[in-house]
Amino acid sequence: MQHVGRRLLSAAALSFALVACGQAAPEHGGTSGSPDLGVGHVHGVGVDPADGVLYVAGHYGLFTVTSSTTVARVADRDQDHMGFTITGPKTFLASGHPAAEDVSSGRPPHLGLVRSTDAGLTWKTISQDGSADFHSLQLAGENLYAFDSQTSKVWRSGDGGATWTQGAKDKILDLGVSANEPTRLYATTPEGLKVSEDGGVNFVEVTTAPLLSHVDALVTGLVVGAGADGRIHTSQDAGKTWTAVGRLPGQATAFTAVDRQRLLAALEDGTVLESKDGGKTFTTAFAPAN
Repeated sequence: MQHVGRRLLSAAALSFALVACGQAAPEHGGTSGSPDLGVGHVHGVGVDPADGVLYVAGHYGLFTVTSSTTVARVADRDQDHMGFTITGPKTFLASGHPAAEDVSSGRPPHLGLVRSTDAGLTWKTISQDGSADFHSLQLAGENLYAFDSQTSKVWRSGDGGATWTQGAKDKILDLGVSANEPTRLYATTPEGLKVSEDGGVNFVEVTTAPLLSHVDALVTGLVVGAGADGRIHTSQDAGKTWTAVGRLPGQATAFTAVDRQRLLAALEDGTVLESKDGGKTFTTAFAPAN
């Protein structure tokens, strides 16, 4: 009974996280002459393979981590990155809401899918401008997956996001997929981890999995996730069995497995943690000033 109670409490916390990152009207950071509000809520973290730079995608812009206490806003733009992923050297995909100056000039409130090929200095709209707000973006080979907060559906593209097919509808916080198994898609929900074997059209619950807020699939059978309670869990057999390997000091707001050893996680206060031993231990990569 205690186990069930803890799971219900964790599910409630995860549901709250979903609402907090949901469909509320976007807010924006500082414009010219107004105070800089910092990174804000962190929605994505990643490492550029071109130079090893750590990027933090937040409510008030995209940032490079320049020290354990400092970040630099890329291109001085406060674009809100609700979804963010690094897909190759200097190549990023994102979604969310436009910069404050663009909204004030009449731009629609949702970015759709945008791509940068110069490490975030400039962005080009690929599709769904003004309509889609993708909160999770995952590339697996030729398959690009996204969860759209406006339709509450999983979307799939086979042409880099130019055109889409809509799949299952659910309350999803994060998606995970491996290029080795491009049609096996994992999704974290308040009810538990779910998996699709048909590219997001249908999902079933992974009943043996712990309650996860975030999930990544690396190679065949290897899945790693951050629990709603902050624990890091790994599975070597596609989710049939799990091992708790370490723990974050709180629930993650963003989580990325760069590889099987290097994990990145952001916390509610904007702190970014890094593990180089598969989640057993974490060190602080960036901590915002109080």
